[in-house]
Parts: sequence; structure tokens; C-alpha cells
Amino acid sequence: MESVLVLIAAPGSRAIGPEVLGLLAELGGGAPHWLAEGDACEVPDFERLPEFMVDIRRLPIDAAVVSIHNRRKRLLIADMDSTMIQQECIDELGVEAGVGDRIKDITLRAMKGELDFEGALKERVKLLKGLDASIIDRIIRERITYMPGGPTLIATMKAHGAHTALVSGGFTPFTSRVAAVLGFDEDQANELIIADGILTGEVGYPILGQQAKVDALRRIAGQLGLDPADALAVGDGANDLAMLSEAGMGVALHAKPHVQEGSLIRINHGDLTALLYLQGYAKAQFTA
Repeated sequence: MESVLVLIAAPGSRAIGPEVLGLLAELGGGAPHWLAEGDACEVPDFERLPEFMVDIRRLPIDAAVVSIHNRRKRLLIADMDSTMIQQECIDELGVEAGVGDRIKDITLRAMKGELDFEGALKERVKLLKGLDASIIDRIIRERITYMPGGPTLIATMKAHGAHTALVSGGFTPFTSRVAAVLGFDEDQANELIIADGILTGEVGYPILGQQAKVDALRRIAGQLGLDPADALAVGDGANDLAMLSEAGMGVALHAKPHVQEGSLIRINHGDLTALLYLQGYAKAQFTA
């Protein structure tokens, strides 16, 4: 056995029922090994995935084929905005600055890969000039919500010896707080320039974009005596694609269409605990 097909249903849906198991059997699949009954299982050496996916397309089930070799990763590299949290922080700042729609449009186009990330970031930050920096704390306190499954993902991987890093194209005032709440070992992001408590409309250099995420993965892995193949990376935007490709296991989580097209593993129904099932953790092994 070289690989397993992992099926992951929307949490609590128990969508992997008799109908799905019957289809697997008809297409030559073996008996499933349950990771969470009704919600996640794995099937060895399944070869008819395209046909199976057509048959289950109306069900809230994600499917991925993963190698059994080096399956449990020792490093997690995670994007923040729309990955570990449910918002785009710069969009929230834009709302406070009265330019929310303009910034959201630029953000969406950048995450789709339609705009250069660095140029798009500078353009959006320029629109924030004059905003009181104290608003950042209020946004974090009142508007930032966490992606379901995140605390369990971090706690479980750390309990099994993994190192966790939050690497974002966003801003350090947000990543430092999010990393602390979720228990990340470290975080890296861009710097908003603030003078006398006011945003200047500038961002510090170097700007952390797509290549910087790859560089961070390589650097952190090297410091730990690991290889990028030992890493699991997760993200949703165009600036995450290179990082997802570099890691041993790259997961596009509720990602933009362009990112899904370029990713081997796509999670559209599951939450962040799906990343544990992909590594072969059973629900009974999750750390709360």
C-alpha cells in the first residue's frame, strides 16, 4: 500500500453513509478504516477517484489521495486571513477608514491572482492613511472570528511534536494576537508603519508576499533540521500557491478557484480538523 483515499465530510453531517460506502465497493474500494464514523475515513489504494467524485458531487464530502509515507507532518505553515481566521484584516481596516468596498475589491482580485500582491498591498495600505491605530485592537476584539477546528489542529499537532508557524501577507498587530490565541509557536507578517498613533499609509519592507512564504517555510524547516517535505501548508489565496506546492502536503482550504485549480488537495466542506484526518489522525486522538 502506497497511498490512501481520505474522505472527509462536513463536520457532524455523517454524510459518509451506506450510499457512499456502496459506491466505493462498486468501484473496487476496500473496507474503510474509520477516523470518525460517518465523518471521516480512509480507503487503501483506491484508483477510481474521478469516477467516484462525479457520483458524490452533490454530497458535502471532500476527498484526497495522500501518500502513507511521511504522512504525519512535523511542521505546520499556515496562512492567516480567511484560513485561520474568517476575515481579511485589511478589509476590516478599510471599513473603518471608509474605503471598505474599494479595498475589498482589490483584495479579492489579488487573492484570485489577478493583481501583483506587493502592488495591491501598497495600494490598499495607502488608502488607510490617517486611520487611528487604536482601531486595530477594537477590530481584533469585536470582529475577528476564528476558523472552526483551528485550536484543535494546532493543539493536536503540537502534542505530537510538530512546530507551528503563522505566516501571513497581513500585518503583525493581527498575527501576533491570533498566534497567541491559537497557540502557534511563531508568526511572521508585514509591518504597518505607525507614527504618533496614526497609520501613515505605508508598509514596511521587505513586503512578505508569495516568495517570502516559501522562504519562511524553507528557513523554519532548516532551523528545525527538517525538509519542506516534512511540512504541511494551508492557505486560500494566490499568494499561498507556491507555499502549498513547496510543502510535503499542501492544502487549499475553502480557496479561490485559481488556487483550487493549482492544488492537489482541496478542502471545501471540512473545517481545519480536516488537516488532521489527512495526516491519519482519528478523532479520538484529537487534543482539545
